[in-house]
Amino acid sequence: MRHFIVLILTSITSFTFAQNDSSKVIMLENVVIIKSIDASNLFSKIDVQLKPVNSSQDLLRIVPGLFIGQHAGGGKAEQIFLRGFDIDHGTDLNISVDNMPVNMVSHAHGQGYADLHFLIPETLESINYSKGSYKAEQGNFATAGSVGFMTKEKLEKSSVSFEMGQFNQKRALGLINLTSNDNINAYLASEYLYNDGPFESPQALNRLNLMGKITRRFGNYDKLSISASHFKSRWDASGQIPQRAVDTGLIGRFGAIDNTEGGNTSRQNLNIAYYKNFKNKANLESRAYFTHYDFLLFSNFTFFAQNLEKGDQIKQKENRNLFGLSTRFSKDISLKEVPFLFTAELGLRNDLINANELSRTFQKTTNIENIKLGVVNELNTYLNTDLTFQFNKWSIIPGLRADVFNFQYNNRLNAEQSSLSQVLLSPKVSFLYQQSDRQQFYLKAGTGYHSNDSRSVVLSQNAVPRSLGTDLGTILKPNSKFLLHTTFWYLYLQQEFVYVGDEGIVEPSGRTQRLGVDVSARYQFNSYFFFDTDATYAHARSIDDASGQNFIPLAPIFTFTGGVSMVNFKRFSGGIHSRILGKRPANEDYSLTAKGYAILDANLSYAFKKAIFGLEIQNVLNSQWNETQFATASRLRGEKDITEEIHFTPGTPFMLRAKLSFGF
Repeated sequence: MRHFIVLILTSITSFTFAQNDSSKVIMLENVVIIKSIDASNLFSKIDVQLKPVNSSQDLLRIVPGLFIGQHAGGGKAEQIFLRGFDIDHGTDLNISVDNMPVNMVSHAHGQGYADLHFLIPETLESINYSKGSYKAEQGNFATAGSVGFMTKEKLEKSSVSFEMGQFNQKRALGLINLTSNDNINAYLASEYLYNDGPFESPQALNRLNLMGKITRRFGNYDKLSISASHFKSRWDASGQIPQRAVDTGLIGRFGAIDNTEGGNTSRQNLNIAYYKNFKNKANLESRAYFTHYDFLLFSNFTFFAQNLEKGDQIKQKENRNLFGLSTRFSKDISLKEVPFLFTAELGLRNDLINANELSRTFQKTTNIENIKLGVVNELNTYLNTDLTFQFNKWSIIPGLRADVFNFQYNNRLNAEQSSLSQVLLSPKVSFLYQQSDRQQFYLKAGTGYHSNDSRSVVLSQNAVPRSLGTDLGTILKPNSKFLLHTTFWYLYLQQEFVYVGDEGIVEPSGRTQRLGVDVSARYQFNSYFFFDTDATYAHARSIDDASGQNFIPLAPIFTFTGGVSMVNFKRFSGGIHSRILGKRPANEDYSLTAKGYAILDANLSYAFKKAIFGLEIQNVLNSQWNETQFATASRLRGEKDITEEIHFTPGTPFMLRAKLSFGF
């Protein structure tokens, strides 16, 4: 019934705060469907300008069908759901910022861990997403898809913003335009965030972001871009709590069994890119980046299942240096009057991880036992190339990616050093039929991969399993106000991975297959009002297990988002948007269910001269919902037996936040 109410309210209400300039908002009558493998990015370009982005977490939600959840305080990377995957923190979704990788291989907490909190939302220029693995440039973790964020080269103006909300939430933002002319642009951005959250034990989340970017243009359209950023965060957490503890009244929904969880992390980035344009329709892009990264996390998933006296708290820690280089060359060529675009890229990524640690601890202070302690050196070199052939209304895009992986792990607990190398070839091909700038039909197919954690590779010798997928779809613009995207898809995965946090390994769980349908629609009522909706259905099963025992835990089945946006109507901007995640299996035989939820969010803003005042309400209906859920075997203090049941993190209740922004 609540799901139905949310759908009805979404259809008849308005108001989300945004800070759009009406002269720059996309008008659907001017939108054309381009002849490109990434034509679906039309939807993200529209959404970036219509939907407000109030946090770095919201950035991922712009990808149609992508859901996130936070389950260990606001400082930890979000859990991600897409195309029938519980992607955990990034195992099957490749994420980058300005072509610099966000995913961390062989991470202390989970393979592919992608913490996007270092990106200041207001510096975002564009989002390029791709579902599946059909482009040669898509590398590690791009099985369900990839998301690339690009930051602005320049600011239209300087501004400062201040936000305050319930649960002691505060945020300050500064965007300073240093210079802006035809040859050089430079700006600084800073963000500070504090939030206790609705929990009985305040999470005391502190986050600081600093960023600077300079872009120098040259007379022949060449360009040099340099950006640097610093990110630091600290938080406490209540963790996931067992349903039985709430049902018996031992704790409330926002209580904790172990409130000593939490952590801190930091990341410093330097990213340098040079773009060279040649007179013969050729382009060269060269990039070098460096990241220094620290991570420390305390968790307790099972409470007293293993240690009846001191509990089961674990510490996950690492210190990492990440280096990368790449050069990408592209050229328009004509062969026997057949035009095609040739693209090739050569690059490498090297992760050097010191003190990759997993230990059993007590109240963050006492180290009881080291479970894992070692040094990881992981190198990935790659070469990818693709061709784009144009035949009248047809485009054919074959591609090939070659990867060489070298995994090295030096175990400091037993002084053993192990290594493994693997070579991968990943062919891909796409067929596009462009009936007009209002119709595109496509068929895409390709292989991808996600790598295993180096600590597990040296034990199992199972380094990089493959994926095989295909998409059949269409993008249509039936009239000047309506845009529709429909895709039928299939994905086979050679090896599913499950991270075992208290053992520091990634366990293989066999072959899986997924199939489903994605539908997105955008409609413009008039110059001020827009409607959007995204709905997905996925059928996910394990191949090697018997029927009834082959459900994939936490794999989303049905998702829906939808809403109405208003932009600059008599200086007001706003909208209301809903998100629905259906119920899904929490374990392999579906004897435990992760409950679904339906949430309604609303905002409103008013622009006056150089100031903007906004109000945001999260969870308008004050729904009681579980943001993340897991089937976990745990024992509470005083219990005799270990019990497996749903453990959850409660979702945010009704929350009001106000924002005031000044431009200058």
